[in-house]
Amino acid sequence: MFDIHPLTPAIGAEVRGLDVREPLDAAAYTALADALHTHQVLFFRDQDATAYHQRDFAAGFGTLQRFPFGEPPAPDLPEVMVLATGGEGPKVSNADIWHSDATFMASPPMGTMLRAVSLPPVGGDTLWADMESAYRALSAPMRALLDGLTAEHDFTKSRSHRGGDKDALPAVVHPVVRTHPVTGRRCLYVNRIFTTRIVELDERENELLLPFLFAQVTRPEFQVRFAWRVGDIALWDNRSTQHYAAYDYQGPRVMHRIVIEGDAPR
Repeated sequence: MFDIHPLTPAIGAEVRGLDVREPLDAAAYTALADALHTHQVLFFRDQDATAYHQRDFAAGFGTLQRFPFGEPPAPDLPEVMVLATGGEGPKVSNADIWHSDATFMASPPMGTMLRAVSLPPVGGDTLWADMESAYRALSAPMRALLDGLTAEHDFTKSRSHRGGDKDALPAVVHPVVRTHPVTGRRCLYVNRIFTTRIVELDERENELLLPFLFAQVTRPEFQVRFAWRVGDIALWDNRSTQHYAAYDYQGPRVMHRIVIEGDAPR
């Protein structure tokens, strides 16, 4: 049986003693899901897994979502997306901005699983932030204000996709504070990449409040930082976290990503 080892008081835990290539029973997946709801990010070190193993492992947590962007590593792996950065060309990634995945969708992913395939000699860490702690750390009057607000999320705000087809992916509106559908805990649900405005506020009020909320993510006590090794797998709860991929490296960095279907934020 595997063990769960917390990495910080707020967020992140390492799962030891588990080989993701081996089939897991329902009890094991329930224990992992419970750990994910508690720690929000789980790390599985030194896995000798293929993209097929990763897909099969991820499928135990929910329905896998075929993302509309990116290329799979093989034709029979449409659920897996290759993320390749750090080559000879210009920087195209926008992952080095704090964000939750795909909040521009009406029902963003519940979770994301990332596996390290190829890494630069040094650098390329990923950081995650706990949006439940970020919300709880606000004053009671600020929480009361935010609880009644909604925000627009727009795919075309992302810098790597500006000029895209706005009609194909129209903006969506989500609550500024989301309730986790499993734990019932409240968390901030705005991010710098996709959130364009708080609907109920005017332009000047947005200019004051949104930067404050974005800055709340950057407090170190809400974060965990992970230095990747080839074969490592991370699984995170996209409903209650944000993440940031440090673009501080030279040379290629290749990751395989899978997203798990979620529900509409409430």
